[in-house]
Amino acid sequence: MTNEILLINGNVKFSITLDPSVWIFDDRKVDLCTYFNEPRLEQNQLEQYTKSAAEHWDREIREGAAFPPIQRSVTKFEKEKMITGTFAMPLHPFLQNAEINEGAHAVEIHTETKVYTLTLQDAMEAILGFSKDGKPLREDGPVHLYFGDGSNVNNPIVQVRRFTVL
Repeated sequence: MTNEILLINGNVKFSITLDPSVWIFDDRKVDLCTYFNEPRLEQNQLEQYTKSAAEHWDREIREGAAFPPIQRSVTKFEKEKMITGTFAMPLHPFLQNAEINEGAHAVEIHTETKVYTLTLQDAMEAILGFSKDGKPLREDGPVHLYFGDGSNVNNPIVQVRRFTVL
């Protein structure tokens, strides 16, 4: 079994370790089966959160704080999707949390056998596949890197071990 922990280091304020085995519980994960087929809206996370909170507040003012009954079939469907789905995680939140230093221009992706270099912008748009059919990527993982435009969807970068910001 290979090391499951990934590292972000280099031209950053904070080196970060990532554990893809817990991403299944993260709300930022995306369905890799549909990610490249659906249109995506670029939206600031703070703006998205603020808008969502405002809508929730307005609804509670109008309707009160009554909670709708939980539909068991929806909950069961979500659980089933989680244990059988194929998921990926955007790389950009982790790069942002590492606080990239001014002047950084590229990111090296270190694998078991090669080093790939992406522009900083391309790395910010990349996503990391971490599960297939509900199972971790043990054979050639722990993650697969997909370019944001989907150009390598059939041939992702595999056996990723580390990201070094240059």
